[in-house]
Amino acid sequence: MPVDAPAASFDRYRHYLAFLARVNLDPRLNGKVDLSGVVQQTLLEAHQEQVQWKALPAGKQLAYLRCILTHNLQDEIRKLTSGKRDVRRERSLEQAIENSSRWLMDWAPGKDTPPAAQLDKAERALRLAAALDRLPEAQRAALVLQHWQGWSLAEIATHMERTPAAVGGLLKRGLRQMREELHGIDE
Repeated sequence: MPVDAPAASFDRYRHYLAFLARVNLDPRLNGKVDLSGVVQQTLLEAHQEQVQWKALPAGKQLAYLRCILTHNLQDEIRKLTSGKRDVRRERSLEQAIENSSRWLMDWAPGKDTPPAAQLDKAERALRLAAALDRLPEAQRAALVLQHWQGWSLAEIATHMERTPAAVGGLLKRGLRQMREELHGIDE
């Protein structure tokens, strides 16, 4: 069965969206929200709106996906917390996803880019998100807690129920693997 080319083009954003959903979901909801389902729904909706997607400038396409992801994630959270709706939480989720995306773009290797090179920077962010997604869960969690959440080594160790030395090893191995996977991204 041949792969639908437009669907395959949306699939390249899967890791990026999964990363944003994972780092912005309240840890108390881990295991209760099907993040892969949220990402799949986001990609499906983007695929169904291809005309609108294609009309967007390249720099706005990631923002469009983030908007769909935010609404789908909010819907899933709302299902779990029905009767406890808090509009402030929904706005903060939208801002958190936007901030995570911006941080991911800034964390991606590369120099500050002028507006004409935004697409290249977005491509690096997609590669970085995919590389993070391929890390073992413990390494990814440690990196996210340290670099995205700003937690100290001691806080991560307590949260992960590991020694600080073990967490340090996870961080070191995770960063090494990331460097190896992303080697040459700027070349």
